[in-house]
Amino acid sequence: MTEKTAKTMATPFRSLVEDYPRYLKSFQLFLERSSEHQCMQEFIHNTLPDILASIGGGRPMFNVMGVGSGAGEIDLEMLAQLRLKHPHVKVDNEVVEPSIDMLHKYKVRVSTTPNLDYINFKWNKMTASEFEKHWQEKNLGKKIFDFIHMIQMLYYVKDPEATVSFFRSLLDKDGKLLIILVSGESGWGKLWRTFRAQLCNTEISQCVTTGDIKSFLDANGILYRNYELLSQMDITECFTEGDEVGELLLDFLTEVIEFSKNAPEELKKGVLDLLRHPDCSKEVDGRIIFNNNLGVLVVEP
Repeated sequence: MTEKTAKTMATPFRSLVEDYPRYLKSFQLFLERSSEHQCMQEFIHNTLPDILASIGGGRPMFNVMGVGSGAGEIDLEMLAQLRLKHPHVKVDNEVVEPSIDMLHKYKVRVSTTPNLDYINFKWNKMTASEFEKHWQEKNLGKKIFDFIHMIQMLYYVKDPEATVSFFRSLLDKDGKLLIILVSGESGWGKLWRTFRAQLCNTEISQCVTTGDIKSFLDANGILYRNYELLSQMDITECFTEGDEVGELLLDFLTEVIEFSKNAPEELKKGVLDLLRHPDCSKEVDGRIIFNNNLGVLVVEP
C-alpha cells in the first residue's frame, strides 16, 4: 500500500447523519431526483396486500410495528392496505423513531388523515437498540407482532444482523418482518463494495444491502421472500464542479459531509468515475441516471 493510499483510507470523514439539517436537505433532494417512493408505493399497492392477507390468525386486534418510521407517510399507506385486507380489525401500532422532528411530522399526518380511529398509536422516541433494551426489560419473551417493517433503516444500526434477529423474535407464528434496503445489485451496492474502507462509518453499518441480509438469512436457514424494485436517480449535477445540487447529492451518495471539499483528489476521482460507470449508471438523453434499485425481504418467524 502506498503512503498516499494509506493516508486516503485514514481520512477521518464526518458522517452526513451528524449534520441533521444538511442530511434532511440532501435526503429531500434525493426523493425529488429519484423514483424511490414511487417504486415503494407500487409494491405496497400491488404486492403487499397478498402478504398481509395471511397474518393475524383471524384475531380482532393486530399488533404492528414500524422501526425507523420517519414522518409516517409509508406507514400509513401500509396500514391502509392492511385495513382493506382486514376491514374489521383494530390495530395497536408501535412507532419507533429517534427523531423528534420526524415524530412530530408523523403525529401531524395522523391528525390530518381521516378514518384512523381503528389504530391506537404508541409513540417511542428511541432508536432500534434503545427499543430492544426497553422491550426486554418490560416484555421478556413475548411474541406478539403480526407485522413489523424496517424501511431503509438498517444503515443506521451497529449490527444489522442482531437487529433483524431481535425484531424477528417478536413475530407471532403467522407474523411477517418486512425489510427494505438498497439492492446488492444496485449502484449503491457497487459503490459500497468498491469504497467501503474509505466511506463507511464504523460506528454504524451504513453500507448494508439486501445482499448482506440475504447471506445472513441463508446461513441461518431462515425463510424469506425476495423482491427487487426498479428505481433510478438523476445524478447529472454531481459531475459539475461546485454545483450546489451536485454537492448535496454527492454527500447523500457517500454519506460524507461536504465530500467534494473534504475528499482527497484520488478518492473523489475514483468515486465520480465509478458513479459514471455502466455498473452504476446509464446515460439517457445526456443525463446520468444512477441505479437506485431497492430490495424487499419478507422474513418468516
